[in-house]
Amino acid sequence: MATFAKTSFSAAVYAASRPTYPKALFQFIFDYHERGSAALPSAAKSSSSSHILRPRWNVAVDLGCGTGQATTELHPFKRVIGVEPSKVMVEKAKSQVSTLLGDADTSQFEFVQTSAENLVFLEDESVDLVISAQAAHWFDWNKQWPEIARVLKPSGTVAFWTYSEFRLPQYPSLTPLITHYLQGKDPDTSLGLYWEPGRTIVERHLVDVPEPKQVLESKDIMTDTDRVYLSGEYHEASPSVSPSPNAPTTLPVILRSQTTWNGLLGYFHTFSSLHTYLEQHPNDAVDNGGRSLPERTLSKLMEGAEEELKKMGQEKVTVQGEDKLIVEWPIAMVLAKKL
Repeated sequence: MATFAKTSFSAAVYAASRPTYPKALFQFIFDYHERGSAALPSAAKSSSSSHILRPRWNVAVDLGCGTGQATTELHPFKRVIGVEPSKVMVEKAKSQVSTLLGDADTSQFEFVQTSAENLVFLEDESVDLVISAQAAHWFDWNKQWPEIARVLKPSGTVAFWTYSEFRLPQYPSLTPLITHYLQGKDPDTSLGLYWEPGRTIVERHLVDVPEPKQVLESKDIMTDTDRVYLSGEYHEASPSVSPSPNAPTTLPVILRSQTTWNGLLGYFHTFSSLHTYLEQHPNDAVDNGGRSLPERTLSKLMEGAEEELKKMGQEKVTVQGEDKLIVEWPIAMVLAKKL
């Protein structure tokens, strides 16, 4: 998280190259806000659903809102607040709203520069929905759950999600190379040593996020969480890997993007770990024939794609930077309701 707060971090590149959340994801959250666990494929997942009051649609808060990509999708609520500790990101989020809405009234949206655990500007039981997109792994949950429980109204909803290591479904053989680049410990070929604390929580699909009752003094103020994996076969959900009493649900992948190999390179440049790596290796490209670590990695991926195509019978194949490419991201989601 500290990397994003640096003035040298490009919020514009981040906003342009990160995947865009599909509207189906927000509809999934809104359905859960209305119905609780009954909105999940197995309506018998939680016995507490029947105790939930009818939810309201007045105030929504996006914690760790970044450039405001998810914040702007909360328009069904009358007042939407983005919370973000980075001044650079807050300024980008404000301009994002202005760009999207044009001449329309933007007063529905506001942004507060503060940490997610410090919501003192919000009154007790004043919020209907709290979300966090790709930021929950940074939170101090011993502080976060009490603060959420304080600001949420009865029937209010919590919905946190992260997407983990990307996949190239057209080229499944490239997965080990992707994993090495993102998680490996070789400082010359991977970024695993340069992530800030919290990255492993993403790769572990948020199983390290504790249950509310493990943190809150009042154990019955919130429901047990519902753990949902929008990951298809990329992650096998099992009760043994989730701290929730509710069995996790696995659904098909919904976060995907059509880009190019060059577009994938742009995505590489949004990684906080790469920013740290380049700070520590300012001569990286010079020392490696003029090609940076992400460029070298992309080249290996493209070579691997050519090999996979040849094995499929396409003998004369040269993968080009502007060739179309499908990228998928498994999503892990944590949902809960205040009683």
